[in-house]
This record gives sequence, C-alpha cells and structure tokens, in this order.
Amino acid sequence: MGRRLRIGLTGGIASGKSTVAERFAELGIPVVDADVAAREVVAPGTAGLAQVVERFGPGILAENGELDRRALRQLIFKDSGSRQDLEAILHPHIRAVMERSVEAAAGPYVVMVIPLLVESASRSRVDRILVVDVDEAAQLRRVQARDGGSLDQARAILASQVSRDARLASADDVLLNAGTVTDLRQGVDRLHEKYLRLAAAP
Repeated sequence: MGRRLRIGLTGGIASGKSTVAERFAELGIPVVDADVAAREVVAPGTAGLAQVVERFGPGILAENGELDRRALRQLIFKDSGSRQDLEAILHPHIRAVMERSVEAAAGPYVVMVIPLLVESASRSRVDRILVVDVDEAAQLRRVQARDGGSLDQARAILASQVSRDARLASADDVLLNAGTVTDLRQGVDRLHEKYLRLAAAP
C-alpha cells in the first residue's frame, strides 16, 4: 500500500486557513498543523529551544523559561538573515514532528496545514496543494482587526510573505474565501468528496 493521500493546506495570513482546517477535522479527517508542531519543538527542555537560545541569546526567554515569542519576533522581523537562521534551526524539527503525526494518523487522507508551504519549497511533502485565497484588501482588514495594528504594519506582514500570484500558481485546488463562513465550509465539503475519490483511486 502506498502512502496516504496528503493535502497541503496553505494561504496567506488571515485567509481563513483555520476555519478550513477546522471543517476538515469535523469531517473526521486528521489535520496536522505546522503551527502546533512549531510550538511543540520550542517547549522548555527541547533541543529546538536550546538551539534557538544558543543562536539568539537568553533575552528571548520569558522568566518562566518559555520562549518569549514577541521578543523573538521583534528580533527577526526586520532581519531576513536572522529569520533564515531561525528557520534553519526549527524547520527540521517541525518537519520531523509532523511526519510522525502523519504516520500515526488514521483516515482516508490527511491534511497538513503548512502556512509557508510555497515559500519553503515543501511540495515534495504533499500530493496536492490547497490554497485558501482571499483578496489583499480583505487580508489587510482582517490582520488589523485581529492584531490591533496599523495599516502599515499589516502591509509589512503581507509583504514578508510570498505573493498571492505565486501561491495561486502552485495550487492544485483553490478555495476562494470571498463570502460567508458557511460558504467557505461548504467549499470544504465539496473538496472533501473530491479527496475521498482521489484517496480511493488505485
């Protein structure tokens, strides 16, 4: 038997990935999330956290010994070299955790939520790429509403990600998040039927 069908779920910030992943989980499909794995690999006592502290210094730790994510974000946000260093440390750990979770999962197919799927050239890890797409104006509004930041800050976050065009060019399937949450969930239901057929194909 070959490996189970893997769907790579991605999309820009505030595109609706969480809503889509939640609906797949409700349908009984195992969801393996890179953000969950990323938190796991920097928990106190992990090799990942030790390596991050060795590179960036103890100033990125909170008093309780946990990673101070805000302090780390401020360090790397404007320095692409630091961001690349962090990714080089964490991505192998995150990938290993996700692979273990995928292997342990039960279901006709598995959804892997990887926000940086296109940027990190992880195409070989999945069989199909599902992009949750939203227009930039809606993204900017959602980022501002969620983070309470300025329009310039929201634009800077979008600029740090791969372009919408590049993401869409990599997609096998696209879910346009331009309507209601109900619309988005119904779009997931239609894709679920498609993926069940693909998973059952010889």
